Amino acid sequence: MESLGELLRRHRTGLGLTQAALAGKAGLSEQAISVLERGTRRRPRVDTIRALTTALGLNAAEAAEFMAVARGKSHQAKAPAADTRRPAAVDSLPMPWQLPPAIPDFTGRAAQVEAVLSALRDPDGSRSGAVGLVAVTGMGGIGKTALAVRAAHRLVDSYPDGQLYLNLRGYGPGRPIATSDALGQLLRSLGLDLQLIPDGVEEAAALLRSQLAGRRMLMLLDNATDVHHVLPLLPGSPGSAAIITSRGSMAALPGARQIRLDALSETESVDLLSGVAGPDRVAAEPQAAERLTHFAGRLPLAVRLIGARLTARPTWPIQHLVDVLQDEGRRLDGLGSDETGVRASIAGSVRFLESSDRDLDRKAARALPILSVPDGSDLHTVVAAHLLDVPVRQADVILERLADLNLLDAAAPERYRFHDLIRAYARELADQSLTQAEQHAGLERVMRFYIGFAWACQSLTHEASQRLGLAMTRIKPVPALRDTASALRWLDDEQRNLMDRFRQASTTSLAGSALFPELALALFGYNDARSRWTEMRELSRGAVELAEQLNLPLMAAWLEHDNAIPKVELGDFEPARAHLLKALTMFRAVSDVAGQARCCSSLSHVLERLGRTDQALSMIHQALELSRRLDDTSVEGVTHLALGGLHNRLGDFAEADRAFAESVRLAEQSGDHRSLAKRHLNAGISHVANRRFDNAIESLLRSIEVSGRLGDGSAQAESREVLTMAFAGKGEFAAAEEHARSGIQLARTYRNRLREARLLLQLAKISAATGDSHRARKLLTEAIPTLHAAADKVEREALDLLDLLGRAESYTYRPNFA
Repeated sequence: MESLGELLRRHRTGLGLTQAALAGKAGLSEQAISVLERGTRRRPRVDTIRALTTALGLNAAEAAEFMAVARGKSHQAKAPAADTRRPAAVDSLPMPWQLPPAIPDFTGRAAQVEAVLSALRDPDGSRSGAVGLVAVTGMGGIGKTALAVRAAHRLVDSYPDGQLYLNLRGYGPGRPIATSDALGQLLRSLGLDLQLIPDGVEEAAALLRSQLAGRRMLMLLDNATDVHHVLPLLPGSPGSAAIITSRGSMAALPGARQIRLDALSETESVDLLSGVAGPDRVAAEPQAAERLTHFAGRLPLAVRLIGARLTARPTWPIQHLVDVLQDEGRRLDGLGSDETGVRASIAGSVRFLESSDRDLDRKAARALPILSVPDGSDLHTVVAAHLLDVPVRQADVILERLADLNLLDAAAPERYRFHDLIRAYARELADQSLTQAEQHAGLERVMRFYIGFAWACQSLTHEASQRLGLAMTRIKPVPALRDTASALRWLDDEQRNLMDRFRQASTTSLAGSALFPELALALFGYNDARSRWTEMRELSRGAVELAEQLNLPLMAAWLEHDNAIPKVELGDFEPARAHLLKALTMFRAVSDVAGQARCCSSLSHVLERLGRTDQALSMIHQALELSRRLDDTSVEGVTHLALGGLHNRLGDFAEADRAFAESVRLAEQSGDHRSLAKRHLNAGISHVANRRFDNAIESLLRSIEVSGRLGDGSAQAESREVLTMAFAGKGEFAAAEEHARSGIQLARTYRNRLREARLLLQLAKISAATGDSHRARKLLTEAIPTLHAAADKVEREALDLLDLLGRAESYTYRPNFA
């Protein structure tokens, strides 16, 4: 038998190719060709062999011979009889390599894998002259696909013409792929034009068998419904083979090796748990790990889900989860026993709950459909309680019961998450068992809970807010409301779910209800405390008009006022002025003096930023007069703050300092520490804008100190941003960078991407000012997408700086609030 080098040289010279020419065609180096022909390297990689067989234009028999020699195996030079009769066009068909990646933590199943290999290692069918077929069956979640993919990857050398993969979706998700569509997909994968594929199943199946004749290809037909689903898809002559997976029996499939998967062994289950949760953690509690896999029924999917739960709870001992699952009231009867072994099948688990003699199980089965209705990544226990309209304690028991059955995943304490497929199944149940009105009613209860919680939070963050008197929806206190910091943290964790459900509700029959304007107003306290201007803007969209339609004029006026806040924060002062003037008219129409005073104070700030100092002074005096008439120190304090900013702009620093001091005094007198921190911050912003950097640093450090006592890291991040500007404005860049980095860390902690981006811009400006243009460009590239998405006022500044750096011009740092 020729050596690999001799075989390669013969084929190359037969085509009149030099080593360099062959290397170019194969995408290899000339040295690689030389090394192979000299015999220095005798066992090249499989992808190198495939590249050479393609470049040399070898037919299937020649390619098989080349592969066998390269892999050090004996091979008869003659081709199968089918090769001599197949058309030359077949040799030009593409070689698909469609296998999904093998699962990294695949565990056990050595005997079953070897059974697949032993059945299919002989692609010519020399033992029987038949097509190699293997059927892998078992319950859902038992690991059929994982095993089939694992074995198929180990068979690639036996099938050098490629591998086809097709998920037939026999048991979901979605409807099963029709046999005719499956044939079409397979034929297209083999390079056939769509126009040449027959419509009829029998003709298309015959064409597929013709295309596979004489080729060595492996097919993996995954998730088949039954034997009839796959029969037309199979090869018709030796050389190619197929692995079929199905939940149903494949015993009637002629000539197929049947492999039925059962639960993992105890050792395999613990090994799999180690792969998911970590070997060190499992080794630390081996007995608890064994018990845990026993409770999981030694089912691969169940073990993986429980391992994922442990991963999501890094501080939990494994024994704690064992104790939870050991309670018969919180897990399936017989969970993990040899008699059952059915937990990954979603429908089977639900039917088990529905037919159970235990009241809790039946309640859990009834709860599953409605629990799937709200959008969002996860479901908090207290939200689920309002969705189900049951007490929180009862909701906790139901959720834990569903989690025990892997119908829900415990993402964190009191937070549960649907797997995508389980959510899809549960929503199908919801559509079957619940009317649209019932689904919308559940969503309405969730929205009312959010509104009530938001009002309770606002009563902590803005206890003197006039908006609180407009609350129409109240809830009973929950543990998260024990203080301001915990309430804000709870909303931080729930904010994405809340916005997803707000958007979802806006597409339902709830769209015209008072829920939407009330939610926007109730969340003012949270959004203001966390500087969530983008969310505030989205929540307020259309809320004013809806409030007016529902005859809620005072709510509409406050919402119109609050529409100005995101615009002010994002630098759109002229639109903000228009909102405030309209709000002032609305407050006057209902004779609400407090609202008028607040509008006048806000207008004075906006007019000052627009440079209209005379108009700003007029509004300041109106605000002071109205606030004193009300004896409202909160509005009066805000007005003195605006007055200080105006005097700063006019250069009357003594009057500015007196106004700022009075604003601070009133906040201290009222005991409103959150307002106190905000007033120090706003004074600092005014000082920086007017280049009074030392005064700014003093005010901002006080703001950080007060916010620190409150545990408000989000407010500290904002103060750090302005403090960065103050130190950089003085030319003290090292101190400025230190504060910027501290602010970025806080912004990331509170998931405030806009604040993070603005701080990255400050670092870029510092880098540019100190001559590090490369670092500045990198920071700008990171910051600009977020600034653009938020329509932030500083995006233009970032783009201008990037343009300046591109022209290699020098840069002098300047703080900018315009």
